[in-house]
Amino acid sequence: MPIVTVQQGPRSIELKRDLVKRITDAFVDAYGLPAETVQVWIHETPADSWANAGKLIADL
Repeated sequence: MPIVTVQQGPRSIELKRDLVKRITDAFVDAYGLPAETVQVWIHETPADSWANAGKLIADL
């Protein structure tokens, strides 16, 4: 059973629904797995708790 972890900033529920469907479909197509065996975990990190190049994303 594959478990896919997505780490990202907050997104709308509609975008997350689309993302998990596409990820699941990719595993079904690539490995021939039943969709029920694919798990997708979304970890959302607020912009004030995430940095790139020494700067908080919230400050960009």
